[in-house]
Amino acid sequence: MSLVTQRHADELVRGATALGVPLDADKQERLLAYLALLAKWNKAYNLTAVRDIDEMVSRHLLDSLSIVPQFIAAGGERWLDVGSGGGMPGIPLAILFPEKRLTLLDSNGKKTRFLTQVKLELKLHNLEVIHSRVEAYQPDQAFNGIVSRAFSSLDDFCNWTRHLGDGETRWLAMKGVHPNDELAALPEDFRVEAEHALSVPGCQGQRHLLILRRSMTGSGEHHG
Repeated sequence: MSLVTQRHADELVRGATALGVPLDADKQERLLAYLALLAKWNKAYNLTAVRDIDEMVSRHLLDSLSIVPQFIAAGGERWLDVGSGGGMPGIPLAILFPEKRLTLLDSNGKKTRFLTQVKLELKLHNLEVIHSRVEAYQPDQAFNGIVSRAFSSLDDFCNWTRHLGDGETRWLAMKGVHPNDELAALPEDFRVEAEHALSVPGCQGQRHLLILRRSMTGSGEHHG
């Protein structure tokens, strides 16, 4: 008996429709297969604090899908999900956008083993899993976009990933309440390009997305 029921499928479709994110049958099936793997592996691997699969549809799948309009608007095909953990938002984004390349990075070996298993089982050929500390990761070229969900403070997010982007890169930080204090401590070479209050179907509490850009003329490269 699968952990995922028709009720979960209905909630996913309803929520995605409310978010304006069209799901064909294949994408819906893959998102639910990912949900089943997450719920199954979570028992042993502690991938997420959310234990109840009934809560995972809104708090993980729909939360990840809530940034899709801004993700598309940010453009570019090479994306990094930093501190991906159980794979949010990177895996849902990889399922929705097979034409984009998603790199999921985490320093926790259990979590990257899970992500690798998801890649294999769902045949996500556009997904790369990296087991590394973000500061030590040295890709061949800058990413078009770097996204994080509940990863760290904005200050740490910018400082730890600065070397992974350039003046064209957009940094997407998914947050709960609006992080006024963190914005005040933003490194001097970063600025907020846009911010969006997100409404996630089935989720209580505030959700915000901040889109940051980096000025390549700033002195943040060598100071602070």
